[in-house]
Amino acid sequence: MSTPPNILLVEDDQDIAEQVLLFFRASGFKMFHIADGAEVVSWVRENQPDAILMDIMLPNQDGVECMRQIRTFSEVPIVMLTAKVTEADRLQGLEVGADDYVCKPFSAAELVMRIKAILRRCVNTHSYQKPIEVNRDELSVKLSGCTLGLTKVEFDVFALLYDAPNRVFSRQQILDHIQPDNFDISDRVIDSHIKNIRKKIKELEHSPKIVESVYGAGYRYNGQQITE
Repeated sequence: MSTPPNILLVEDDQDIAEQVLLFFRASGFKMFHIADGAEVVSWVRENQPDAILMDIMLPNQDGVECMRQIRTFSEVPIVMLTAKVTEADRLQGLEVGADDYVCKPFSAAELVMRIKAILRRCVNTHSYQKPIEVNRDELSVKLSGCTLGLTKVEFDVFALLYDAPNRVFSRQQILDHIQPDNFDISDRVIDSHIKNIRKKIKELEHSPKIVESVYGAGYRYNGQQITE
């Protein structure tokens, strides 16, 4: 049995959100809902949904800006949902990377069909693939579908950084995570693990700066360095 697609709905109108969530779940999709624009980009970076339904008018950060930031690291299909109907508004959404544009009021059943069509098109053309996938059950990392081939310790280091994008971890913090009883172990051993991870990333023709050095501070995960 295939895994149901993960769809993120970004909508601050609770009535609309409930209707959309109901229809999509009834159609076999796994749904997630965010109502605050400020929470969207970090959630997408960490969870990598298969498609996004994005309202434009959102509290704290509008949908166009959310999409502009998402497009710096992901080609996830995005359907814009909005009450705005002017040509300029439609063009702005499409210009920053929307795959489709639906004006309110809309039919939730039609929206389901649009998402199915987009996902089917992506599968058929191979135009969309999650740039990075972390599988904690298998202790594996894939970049654009290719397995990175990390050891258990290297996976633990990578997963720690990946789970907190852009947060800087010192060598000692990383060492404490992978080896709690680290008596008489130099934190410089982390440099060796990072070097090995970067080498394997580079072998898959991606930028080793995905794991980024911060001078005098430590290391962090930088998903913007992923190249397709």
